[in-house]
Amino acid sequence: MKTLRAPAIVEFLRSNYLFPLALALAVVAALMAINELGFRQANEAALHASEAQRKRATIGLLLQQMLDAETSQRGYLLTGQKRYLEPYNVAAGSVTITLDKLRTEYLAEPKSLQAFANLSRAISRKMGEMDVSIKLRDVSFDAEKWLAVLETGVGNAQMDIVRASATELLGAATAEMTDNFKKIHSSLDLSRIGIALTALLGVFAFYQYLRKTREVERLAQREKMSLASEAKRLDALVHERTDALTELATHLQTVQEKERELLARELHDELGAMLTAAKLDIARTKGSLPPGSDKAIARLAHLNETINEVVKLKRRIIEDLRPSSLSNLGLTAALEVLARDYRERSEIAVTLNVEDVELSDEAELTIFRLVQESLTNVTKYAKASEVVITLHEYSGHVEVSVSDNGQGFDVSARTASTHGLTGMRHRIGALRGNLTVNSSPQTGTRIEAVIPKVAAIAT
Repeated sequence: MKTLRAPAIVEFLRSNYLFPLALALAVVAALMAINELGFRQANEAALHASEAQRKRATIGLLLQQMLDAETSQRGYLLTGQKRYLEPYNVAAGSVTITLDKLRTEYLAEPKSLQAFANLSRAISRKMGEMDVSIKLRDVSFDAEKWLAVLETGVGNAQMDIVRASATELLGAATAEMTDNFKKIHSSLDLSRIGIALTALLGVFAFYQYLRKTREVERLAQREKMSLASEAKRLDALVHERTDALTELATHLQTVQEKERELLARELHDELGAMLTAAKLDIARTKGSLPPGSDKAIARLAHLNETINEVVKLKRRIIEDLRPSSLSNLGLTAALEVLARDYRERSEIAVTLNVEDVELSDEAELTIFRLVQESLTNVTKYAKASEVVITLHEYSGHVEVSVSDNGQGFDVSARTASTHGLTGMRHRIGALRGNLTVNSSPQTGTRIEAVIPKVAAIAT
């Protein structure tokens, strides 16, 4: 089955998610553009509608003010009472202000500027006509004069022009409002359609995203299964190589022990025979010397002592190669002999706390080598003054330990001494046991091995 590795997966994601991502970005951009366009159109139309409404309100206010002025003027003409002029005066001032305000709003509109000019002229003439009639009423008590002004109909004609011009301007403002309201509705419709289309595109982009996500999940699951299969294969390969190396190491140790045993036997038989023959020759030579050969006798005695030292060295080498005490006397006695010889050679106090255990020959040899290697390391590295060796049998296992009060070491650091520990760990592991090393600088070292009885008991 073809699998995709990390770079291929990244490239797959990049190529397959590019379209949904681009589509999503386009949808977002389109939604923002539609909303912005609709907002600007609606805002502009609302502003124009507001301006048209304001024009309508101003024109209505202007007509109201003209009506107030005309009503006040007629009341004064009929009664002659000054109190009727107060609304006229207020309306006359307000009309000027309102007209100026309306003028500023129509200066930028050429289409309605003519109608406004007509309105402005009519208002000016109407206000002039009303002002003339009021002045005539003030200076003359003859009603015929100011009635004559009224009867001319100029004021009514100008008022008709005012109404007509105002109606025209109101119509234009109303049309402008209607047009702007239509624009607002159009922008709202555009936004609604745009949002609907954008939503559809968003749903499509989301569908594409989900489809690609499912595809990526399937790809990841396939990759996971492939990696699990590869890991399982590598794990089996590691176990196979580990078992092979363990078997090889066990074989090498077995061969080493056999070679040691053979060498010890050769030293014991051949070298022992030669040394014995040499001692016999010395004895015969000494017995055949004539009286007065003191110098020769002394040399022979010295040679005999030398041979005795060689014999001791031979025995020590043989015990190191293959302890005869282990084969002849058992593990407990062999450990006692090992501790005694070590105490004599190193002058380090050795405390032995062991008990008889029933083990196979392989297990006894493994424990003996463990203690032997531990004592060798104490001599080389520990700088200790005391060593404690323990061997105890429990219901399900046998426990052996070697402790010293030396300088200790960092267990995590790999040094030359760790090779010996590796050999110990392999020997114990071959018996399905467990070896632990507890040490730190200036706290001494404790090497402890636990061997299950299932693997260590004699069969």
